[in-house]
Amino acid sequence: MNRIYADNCATTKVLPKALAAMIPFFSGEYGNPSAIHSFGLEAKKALDRARNKVAQSLGAMSSEIFFTSGGTESVNWAIYSAAELGQSKGRHIISTAVEHKAVLEFLAKLKIKGYEVTLLTPDRLGRVYPEQLAQIIRDDTILVTMMLANNVVGTTSNLKEFCRISHAKKALFHTDAVQAAGHLPLDVRALDIDMLSISSHKFHGPKGVGALFVKIPKLPKAMIEGGGQERGARSGTENVPGAVGMAVALQEAVRDNQENFTRLTKMRDRLIEMVLTVPKAELTGDPVNRLPGHASFVFEGIGHGANLVSRLNEDGICVSSGAACSASSKEGSHVLAAMGFEGQLAQNTLRVSLSRFNTLQEVELIAQRIAFWVPKIQQARR
Repeated sequence: MNRIYADNCATTKVLPKALAAMIPFFSGEYGNPSAIHSFGLEAKKALDRARNKVAQSLGAMSSEIFFTSGGTESVNWAIYSAAELGQSKGRHIISTAVEHKAVLEFLAKLKIKGYEVTLLTPDRLGRVYPEQLAQIIRDDTILVTMMLANNVVGTTSNLKEFCRISHAKKALFHTDAVQAAGHLPLDVRALDIDMLSISSHKFHGPKGVGALFVKIPKLPKAMIEGGGQERGARSGTENVPGAVGMAVALQEAVRDNQENFTRLTKMRDRLIEMVLTVPKAELTGDPVNRLPGHASFVFEGIGHGANLVSRLNEDGICVSSGAACSASSKEGSHVLAAMGFEGQLAQNTLRVSLSRFNTLQEVELIAQRIAFWVPKIQQARR
């Protein structure tokens, strides 16, 4: 049975070009970039080239890019840095109720340490508005952290006005761009943000590597101590193969962005059109301002979304019931709950996330099997 993979918000297939670029650094050029012999110097050159490529892809300078183990570390590190560096100004942090758990769980720990956290509440489409931020930001606000694209419902945000409001109060602005990088046009200078987090495996790079952008002249506060790598900001031997693969994947994604955006949007809209003919189906997230390959739904009467995911898996179709990190949880989605979806409706989400490797034929088959299974599950639960 041929399988269809449509869970690309969870992780993506590594681009062959990125994989090919990584292989030499597992075998022939395996030196530690901190060493001063020829093996180490070659690894250091490769790391520098990767840093330059990532910076160019984001509209940044290479000295503003710090390699990490992935999106979670990048997000945690950004918030930690802002909290540590801003203590003389205040202890108030603003975010939204629909952020990834990497943000919300770290903010919960900061609350225990005496920081005050205010979460903006979204509307039914997962949107928050600059007016909401303007009403609650204070002189002692040190950080505003908001995602660029939501991982559960796909809603995207225009962050420029949020940045302006934050900077007017001399608060730092950080964005979790893990779902957006490689899929949306992204320029840190145009956005005027202070910090940005990305993760390689969301745009066809390898797992276990990410990056944090920090605008000069600021430097992130070290959260991992040791040998002083990454200019003293993050200790630990750098993942050279991972950084090389991520840089190639991001560069390719940026180069092909418009082509992929147009193609994925067309497939996504076809999927939505077909699925919304299913009884008691509702699209979640903003129908227009959303990730190009992202479609998410709730269906009344199917119980937990895992029920539908399991049936589709029997057909060889791989999708998810929301965020990968909580797909097996019996609890409802905190994102949907914050958007006003109540009770079991917050548990039965289905997320279909497409990539450059999917086809329109696959998309139509996915929609057909959803239309087949949903009424059967609804009937069985009556």
